[in-house]
Amino acid sequence: MPVEAVMLWNEPNNLSHWDFQIDPEWQVFSEMTCLAAQAVKSVNATLPRVLGGISPIDAHFINRMKRQCVIDNVDVVAVHGFPLDWNHWQIQEWPAKLQEIREVTDLPIWVSEVGVSTFGAEEVQVFGLEKTMELILEAVPRVHWYSLYDLPKAWPATTRHREAEGSSYYRHFYMGVLREDGTPKLALDALAKYTPELGVCQWFHYEDHRLDDAVRWLKKLGVKRLRTGLSWADHHRPNALEWFDKQMKALEPFDVTLTYCFTPGSRGVRDHYTSPPQVVEEFAEFCAEMTRRYA
Repeated sequence: MPVEAVMLWNEPNNLSHWDFQIDPEWQVFSEMTCLAAQAVKSVNATLPRVLGGISPIDAHFINRMKRQCVIDNVDVVAVHGFPLDWNHWQIQEWPAKLQEIREVTDLPIWVSEVGVSTFGAEEVQVFGLEKTMELILEAVPRVHWYSLYDLPKAWPATTRHREAEGSSYYRHFYMGVLREDGTPKLALDALAKYTPELGVCQWFHYEDHRLDDAVRWLKKLGVKRLRTGLSWADHHRPNALEWFDKQMKALEPFDVTLTYCFTPGSRGVRDHYTSPPQVVEEFAEFCAEMTRRYA
């Protein structure tokens, strides 16, 4: 299987992905991630282990991860940035934001999600893509554009605030270079100018109907590097391994960064995918099993 790296969790410093109200010092997260990193290494000692992309980009959080020994157990630090949609900084500040992280760690830095919504206008996405590539594509070893597809409007965005966020919530549904129905947006051709150096981040839901079409589009666009995920929560669904096998088989043409995240409701401190697990070793066991199976 062409898995080039595994990523441990996703946006752990964002309340929409980790409940730090339950774990305010990230002590549980740190213990869980260290155990998971060690479990992955026990299965494949050469596979890069990436600290799940942080959002917001926050050097203080990386320093916390250093103090709590997480940085000692990973090989790469990843960051996410969306300055035209959610972040409180401007797009031209990308080099400075990367430098903030370089000043607190010697590990390589990947931009594992960067994107621009078409919430206001498709032309904004074209500008954002081209300007972002000018600023960061040659500055870091990996950049993954988020995303290939718009999120279907019938699905919930991975956030807990919904209408309370105003337009911030609805921007989640306009991040693709393809619309929900698979028709192209203006930025599709612009993206192809930067592949294969530019990768794509595309999440696939359990039994996602878009999988085969996504593979065809990624090949057509010249994409070589793909970031996606295997959900620990989905692992508890009936026939989960059949779906995981199908997904990973379809993604064989790509160099995959495989993200492990999301707590099964029955295994969390509370019944939510952002919850710290009751038993941190169980997440490590999941990571080891998936690495053994696919990497």
